[in-house]
Amino acid sequence: MISNQEIVEELAAHFGDKVLEFEEPNGLLTFNTKAESIIEVIQYLKESDRLRFRFLTDITGVHYPDAEGKELCVVYHLHSFENAIRLRIKVYLPEAKPDIPTVTSLFAAANWMERETFDFYGINFTGHPNLKRILNMDDMDYHPMRKQYPLEDATREDKIDALFGR
Repeated sequence: MISNQEIVEELAAHFGDKVLEFEEPNGLLTFNTKAESIIEVIQYLKESDRLRFRFLTDITGVHYPDAEGKELCVVYHLHSFENAIRLRIKVYLPEAKPDIPTVTSLFAAANWMERETFDFYGINFTGHPNLKRILNMDDMDYHPMRKQYPLEDATREDKIDALFGR
């Protein structure tokens, strides 16, 4: 077993200021890195004989429309079965250029996860072998999970606010 503090110390010693903003919400070790460092960081976590984060649980995106220069975030969840521990890595990207290298060379499962994140958030995984829509129609010219659209259709006349507790 390995503790979150031991992981933080090892990553900080190995990467210095390439890894930052460590926190532990609900005990889940979370930290940030830059897009240009993501391959190096994940490869180290995976190949380290001590850390052994060899299972990619999830890749997803988050849209923060009010965070200038950091509007989009790619979130990676990794699991070390041997150490019975999980961690989360966040990479913030500008909406104007949401490019991040693909991790498909490290985890084959990243292929579909990155395609889904591209489809819903428009995050461009550079070097991906087949980055195209996976769930939405190919002719969509927007990414539906971005917070750029109203939650309800204001033109609908069949909804009476009083019936919805408003």
